[in-house]
Amino acid sequence: MSGIILITGSEGLVGRALRQRLELSRMEVRGLDIRVGGAETGDVRDPIDVKNALRGCIGIVHLAAVSRVVWGERDPDLCWKTNVEGFRNVLEAADQLAIKPWVVFASSREVYGQPEQLPANEETVLRPVNVYARTKVAGEQLVAEARGRGLRACVIRLSNVYGCTQDHPDRVVPAFARAALLGEQLRVDGSEHTFDFTHIDDVARGIAALVDLLSHGIAAPPAIHFVSGVPTTLGQLANLAIEVAESTSMVTHAPPRNFDVAKFYGCPRRAHSLLGWTPRISLRQGLKALINDFSGVHKQRTAKEAS
Repeated sequence: MSGIILITGSEGLVGRALRQRLELSRMEVRGLDIRVGGAETGDVRDPIDVKNALRGCIGIVHLAAVSRVVWGERDPDLCWKTNVEGFRNVLEAADQLAIKPWVVFASSREVYGQPEQLPANEETVLRPVNVYARTKVAGEQLVAEARGRGLRACVIRLSNVYGCTQDHPDRVVPAFARAALLGEQLRVDGSEHTFDFTHIDDVARGIAALVDLLSHGIAAPPAIHFVSGVPTTLGQLANLAIEVAESTSMVTHAPPRNFDVAKFYGCPRRAHSLLGWTPRISLRQGLKALINDFSGVHKQRTAKEAS
């Protein structure tokens, strides 16, 4: 079925990569983001913006969010209004269309809190421990309600997506990659904290496969992980960044943040079973590519400053 696919949060890390992949597949994509200018500027907290963006759309990939745990702790009201009420606006606008669009809601591994068993699968109990995670659990409940009304809506859960120089500079992977490249100190907050780092190209490829399935009228699947399935401690990540960058950087250690989950890695089997998706890019490969990209950016900046 041909038609427009709306990506909310289209200027974010995942949104940009997904849009590029979908457009290369000759799909028509429309964005909605507070960070752009022109016709695609809009805020999911504004029902009018959402309604206008949804005109003529056959599907929605909802990525717009206050997307950092630390930001949710700093401004819980904004986090709730954006992540929950904003998504509610999207679903209500979808309900009003004569031809109901399918909906993909981007959730997070944060919904599990600290799982009792690892790797976590999609049936692991949801026990959120921070504001951001609670908003994502609320969003998943909205998906369940929408499915009850007949919308083809589904949940994807992402984990520590990385791989672009335009990512938030204080996120751990770009922060470590840049610091290692420049020979600066790498600060590790909780060296034994363990996460599942997933490359953006793998994530975009997985979501694109789901979009293709939904665009052909297939029933919305249950929640799906797009995760690497490989556990990596923050200490290991820091050392790997230094090794790959051939850096002289030193590592300093600090206590973990009190709102972080200590350990997580997920199981990607359902994505493989339903979509034929498996992660392809190892953390070493992804870090090497990211450090090379940062090197190019640094050289361009240095040359510009010297001219």
